[in-house]
Amino acid sequence: MTTETAPTPSEVPTPVSAGPSGRSILQANLRDYGLVVALLAIMVFFQIFTAGTMFKPVNLTNLVLQNSYIIIMALGMLLVIVAGHIDLSVGSVSGFIGAIAAILMVQYHVPAIPAGLLCLVLGAIIGASQGYFIAYVKVPSFIVTLAGMLVFKGLSLAVLGGKSVGPFPTEFQLLSAGFIPDVIGPITLVAPKLDAAGKAIVGSSIVLHSTTMVIGILIVLAMVFSSLRTRARRRSHGYDSEPFPLFVVKTAIIAGLVLYITYLVASYKGLPNVLIVMSILIAFFVFMTKRMTIGRRIYALGGNPKAAQLSGIKTERLTFYVFTIMGALAALAGLIFAARLNTATPKAGQGFELDVIAAVFIGGASALGGVGQVAGAVIGAFILGVMNNGMSILGINIDLQQMIKGVVLLGAVVFDLYNKNKA
Repeated sequence: MTTETAPTPSEVPTPVSAGPSGRSILQANLRDYGLVVALLAIMVFFQIFTAGTMFKPVNLTNLVLQNSYIIIMALGMLLVIVAGHIDLSVGSVSGFIGAIAAILMVQYHVPAIPAGLLCLVLGAIIGASQGYFIAYVKVPSFIVTLAGMLVFKGLSLAVLGGKSVGPFPTEFQLLSAGFIPDVIGPITLVAPKLDAAGKAIVGSSIVLHSTTMVIGILIVLAMVFSSLRTRARRRSHGYDSEPFPLFVVKTAIIAGLVLYITYLVASYKGLPNVLIVMSILIAFFVFMTKRMTIGRRIYALGGNPKAAQLSGIKTERLTFYVFTIMGALAALAGLIFAARLNTATPKAGQGFELDVIAAVFIGGASALGGVGQVAGAVIGAFILGVMNNGMSILGINIDLQQMIKGVVLLGAVVFDLYNKNKA
């Protein structure tokens, strides 16, 4: 006589329901929808109270440039936090790498590309050295990276001799201050105006960066195609999916926002070079965390280290890799920040680690590890960036800005814990 064991809930696919309500879908995805809604609400708030400054093309471009290095480091910090660790040294490492870049390019006249590659390798070595102590010597990451923060802050002062070094070569400045060329050619739009009699007269003209508009349209088409494919794949495997009208509305809103922002950016100078670099990194990390084996292993490591080790995952080597990646991204962020300032200063990178960690936690990562998404970290970084930009336009003191950001961080974590306890 054979005994059949009942399948566990995880082995039984969730059947396609007759039609889940929009309210239940929103509740099930409250965190994801909440982040996007929060970002939009904050932007609208500052758009109103800054008299329309927030959505001006030049301000949107500055918003990207000012937060690109935070977003890049947030990608690496997401992996670190998901793996169950923390890295307090990223700000000091980025400042140190900027100082090394200044010495190489300004004092020794090393060309920008070789100097940049050397700095990226140095950043990876720094991350690997810290990862070695954490993974193999078993020193807690908090202690190792706290020591690293102090060490590299001191090294930055020593390398620069306590003074600023610059300016950088023009080709290096293009990393943060340059824009992609318009290979298609500009488009001129004429906005008509009405005279006193109500007749249309020729108004002001707007010159659009055509290449930027084409890239924006291609991105929207790719997003729509990916969303449709994901929805079809979930339904084919028997999982619940949101009602089609809700899916259409959500996709249309996101596509409309992307096209509108693309139009605003195209009406200024087009896409910044750093935005292209940032977008490539975001796409890669999304692919890595969702499709690659190493990404799934990082989540397994953070969720349950002992179980991950028993399942055959080389947890020490994986931790080593995570901190190596973090070091390389901190180096890239340091290069971008130095290129934006056009000089290396002893105080560069100060406080970056706080904004990076806050962005990841606001984006939904768990302090216990095993939970977090790339999209959430990016949105969390933009939330902080919009708040910094908006409060600066309004003239709010820096001390009050820090207090507000602290309250937002605490609220995000409390909200995350509330959702988990409710579930």
